[in-house]
Amino acid sequence: MIEQFANIFRVPDLRKRVIFTLGVIALCRVGVYVPIPGVDTQVLESYLRQYATTGIGQILGLINLFAGGAMFAGAVFSLGIMPYISSSIIFQLLVSVIPALEKLQKEGESGRKKINQYTRMATVALCLFQAFIMTRGLYQIEFGGQFVVPAEIQGIRFQIFAAILMTTGTMILMWLGEQIDEFGIGNGISIIIMVGILERLPYELGTVLQHATLSLTPAEHEIGIVKLAVLLAMALVIIVGVIFVTQGQRRIPVQQAKHTRGRRVYGGMRHFLPLRVNQAGVIPIIFAQSLLIFPSAVFQGIRARLDANTLLYRLVTIIGDSLSSESFFYMACYVALIFFFSYFWTAIQFNPTEMADNMKDYGSFIPGIRPGRHTAEHLENVMTHITLPGAAFLAVIAVLPTLVSNAMGIHYGLASFYGGTGLLIVVGVGLDVIQKIESHLLMRHYEGFLRGGRIRGRR
Repeated sequence: MIEQFANIFRVPDLRKRVIFTLGVIALCRVGVYVPIPGVDTQVLESYLRQYATTGIGQILGLINLFAGGAMFAGAVFSLGIMPYISSSIIFQLLVSVIPALEKLQKEGESGRKKINQYTRMATVALCLFQAFIMTRGLYQIEFGGQFVVPAEIQGIRFQIFAAILMTTGTMILMWLGEQIDEFGIGNGISIIIMVGILERLPYELGTVLQHATLSLTPAEHEIGIVKLAVLLAMALVIIVGVIFVTQGQRRIPVQQAKHTRGRRVYGGMRHFLPLRVNQAGVIPIIFAQSLLIFPSAVFQGIRARLDANTLLYRLVTIIGDSLSSESFFYMACYVALIFFFSYFWTAIQFNPTEMADNMKDYGSFIPGIRPGRHTAEHLENVMTHITLPGAAFLAVIAVLPTLVSNAMGIHYGLASFYGGTGLLIVVGVGLDVIQKIESHLLMRHYEGFLRGGRIRGRR
């Protein structure tokens, strides 16, 4: 393994790309610790950690996840890269339903550039909207008798000032991500998100070590050696499982038609069409989380404005408690929404008719299946069947942090590394970076990280 890492710095182009990527990552981390002037970061962090499991806390926690901890620090990067991701997802949906955008996408590089330009414009608008809402919410946060934003500076001027700062922060992150795409290694936006997620790991591990003991009979607040061993074993098993399913694919055999020119026979080659088991990626979990934590926050806000002695207050409390992240009703809805969005997102992204038409145009076919409509139906049936285990896998990964936290008695922040959005992003981006480094090494005839020099998908 040491030799493989040394090979990275023996290839000049790869060495420059890796060093450039590390430098951009360092710049991104610096911005996380530049606070918005006027925001009491200590009060904000104390409040967010105290109410992390509430509806509002979960919304801010989700933003903080993609902001790399900047939300808890009240930094100029508080919005993170999430507005750009949201705009990209929105335009992916619009392309499939608006003919004009679909036509634009098919125009090639020029069409994609126009869509990217529209995405950036939507990102700016979304940043300003989210920043105004977030700043307004900061006005209401009080902890220990202190406001996050002092009352004397609250007003429209501060809102505009903070909104411009946070919007600028997001645009800087977006630009840095594009620089990694062009001059670095891997997908820039994904790498920025991954590093932000991993940033929390040392803090959470430090918390565990503070309560760790070698005793076989630990106290209630301590973590004994047996529990530590179980946590480590679970982490290894879960990571291996995530890699296995993330790389999993169904390979459809494809035969190329033969044709003769003079005395030579061309075509007739056999290859495979890979269909990913987890075609939707992390999108279903993000959508499901967003839909569930929003009503929870709404009901908590309503309850805060009601008289505790009224029937309406009790009803709102019951509904709000049923939407808490630890309730059975929440878990059931969470799993159901993940299954729904897995099929929904796959249906939007996977176009079997277009795929079948392309195969027919290039003279390829699936053995035993007639070209055209029958091929499209076959591909759709296969994708429908393999989406089921992929959705089940996502559902298990999504609820694992809560289950591990309750069963093992550890902080939810550490348990979140045992599943959920963060783990999927870290594993997926990590594999993508390794694959790109592998390709650079193999082109220069250097040995890659894995035997055979290739990360193969599971059949």
